[in-house]
Amino acid sequence: MKTYTGIPASAGIAIGKAFLYLEDDFPEIPRYAIKKVQVDSEWERFGKAVAGAVEEVQALHDQAFKKMGKEQADIFKAHLLMLEDLDFHDQLKNKLKNNLQNIEWIIWELSRELTQKLMASPDPLFRERAVDISDVSRRVINKLLSATRFSLADLKEDVILVVHDLLPSDALVMNKARVKGLAMDAGGRTSHTAILARAFNIPAVLGLSVFSREIKNGEKIILNGSSGIVVTNPDKGVLVQHEGEEKRFRKQADLLLGLKDLPAETIDGYRITVKANIEFPEEAEQVTRYGAEGIGLYRSEFLFLAPGKSAEEEEQFRAYRHVLRTMGKLPVTIRTVDLGGDKIIPNLQSPYEKNPLLGWRAIRFSLAKPELFKTQLRAILRASVDGNVRIMFPMISGIEELERARSLLDEAREECRKKGCAFAEDIEVGTMIEVPSAAMTADILAEKSDFFSLGTNDLIQYTLAVDRGNEKVNYLGQPCHPAVLRFLRQTINAAHEKGLRAAICGELAGDPAATAVLVGLGLDEFSMTASSIPPVKQIIRSVDFADCKALAEKALDGRSVDEVRSVVREWMANKFPGRNYEA
Repeated sequence: MKTYTGIPASAGIAIGKAFLYLEDDFPEIPRYAIKKVQVDSEWERFGKAVAGAVEEVQALHDQAFKKMGKEQADIFKAHLLMLEDLDFHDQLKNKLKNNLQNIEWIIWELSRELTQKLMASPDPLFRERAVDISDVSRRVINKLLSATRFSLADLKEDVILVVHDLLPSDALVMNKARVKGLAMDAGGRTSHTAILARAFNIPAVLGLSVFSREIKNGEKIILNGSSGIVVTNPDKGVLVQHEGEEKRFRKQADLLLGLKDLPAETIDGYRITVKANIEFPEEAEQVTRYGAEGIGLYRSEFLFLAPGKSAEEEEQFRAYRHVLRTMGKLPVTIRTVDLGGDKIIPNLQSPYEKNPLLGWRAIRFSLAKPELFKTQLRAILRASVDGNVRIMFPMISGIEELERARSLLDEAREECRKKGCAFAEDIEVGTMIEVPSAAMTADILAEKSDFFSLGTNDLIQYTLAVDRGNEKVNYLGQPCHPAVLRFLRQTINAAHEKGLRAAICGELAGDPAATAVLVGLGLDEFSMTASSIPPVKQIIRSVDFADCKALAEKALDGRSVDEVRSVVREWMANKFPGRNYEA
């Protein structure tokens, strides 16, 4: 028996036999020299292979759109764009002419060069592009070689799929009724594979590193997509334990969904608003299923990071309008682009900043690119007539940035008026509190804000000087650090003194172990991944606000992370005996 720990990517527990699906079935790429007179004929072969690949991918796109919706279909839309990318074609043709080697090898070499560059990026979205390039290149090479691979559509028995990396096309066609779980060496929660696993409700653990090299076909596996644990060849005791846990998970999930229409209100009547975070417009259609009372954070930068050029005004307008119409009267908070740091647009930003997380990012980037910024603001304003929208500015460090951002919003309003574009006049404008200077001057920022939202992911890393993407130090990024709790209290108090609502939209909002403390600090609104809402709502409905306030005060008196965690752990153990809430 051996236990592996990875990234929990799709909740649930699966128990079954391992099915290894690796790249060994991919044919060996032939490599041979050609003559100059053969260049045209090789290029003609390439054109035919691309045409065949386009036909296949278009069919996959249409199938994905019909069965799952636009978000999943857009994965294959990106593949179609890559297949028809003239710049990629030019690079291939130049390499073909200069190297005088067969087109299969040229494609293989160029795709390998591109994927290596992208995999070296700190941005997970760029690393995802590497997977797309690999998928597209292999499809074209298969066409050139008339090769076929075993299809996951042909699975005849229930399995836990084990892969190094799963191509989106393989994920779409696989027999989902037979795939009970997914274990993958690569990837993370934002990867295409994770998106598809959640769409299919398949428990998944990603980021397992060398798991596919150490497992054998047919070995028994326990996979826990909620904790990120995978156990191979479990003994009888462990197996019985997880079988019981699987039943409890299903029962608890059904029970929690029953809270969907109930308010997030403490026993003594303190009402919290619970909302969802989204990244893609299509996610809006799912959030109310979990009881979300709106969208508290729409990360708009993903419109800019999609394949191709930055989102134009019309494309943004359509995306925002879709979300607003889907949510109806429920509020939607759109965060203006948070580009930079680990989210780079190559043609607009340099990937070589010495300290990118402290550099030209978020509102700093937007204020330096006023026309690009106003394009987004106009798109939001125009969409505002279709719903209840709020605008939020990221990474504000002082009043000057907030005033400048609001000034550009006023200019965007005036431009809309001149063009005869209708928009809502009473849009609330909020400030995201995610750097220490903002927390320290929250009372000043409150004078120019309609609401605050605490972005704890960045607030924690900036407060504690910890790069949360660095595995050597990310253990130091503790939300229970006394400094973090004090910044939260100071910001919330400053908001309430000016009559503003205080929200939280970082990952901490969706952590049930932190819920009672956050309630006790006086937060008005929680926004989180939609599937996290039911367990957080259950905690809120099971506690007294007065007790939570006492807990928060005791935690604030803690002198160290360990002291604070001990206080919270003991309190939660008393309130919820038998449950494991690790602060």
